[in-house]
Amino acid sequence: MPDDEPDFSDVQGGSSSISTDQQVDRTYTVRPGDSLSKIAKALMGDAKKWRVLYEANKDVVGSNPDLIHPGQVLKIPKA
Repeated sequence: MPDDEPDFSDVQGGSSSISTDQQVDRTYTVRPGDSLSKIAKALMGDAKKWRVLYEANKDVVGSNPDLIHPGQVLKIPKA
C-alpha cells in the first residue's frame, strides 16, 4: 500500500445513538417518591402495567424493580 493512502484497516463499525425502537413512545425521568406502579398508572393508564415498564427498563433499573432512583430516564412503552 502506498504511503499517501489512508489506512482504515483498524476501523470498526458502530451503531447510531438514535433510537428506532417502535415500541417506545417517550421517556420519563424518575422523581423522588416515584415507583414503577405510580409511573405506569400516570403514563400508561394502569398501575398493573409496572411489569411491562420494568421489562422495558431492566438495563436502567437493575434486578430490583422496587429500587428506582431520581434522575433515571425510563423508556415508556407504547400501551
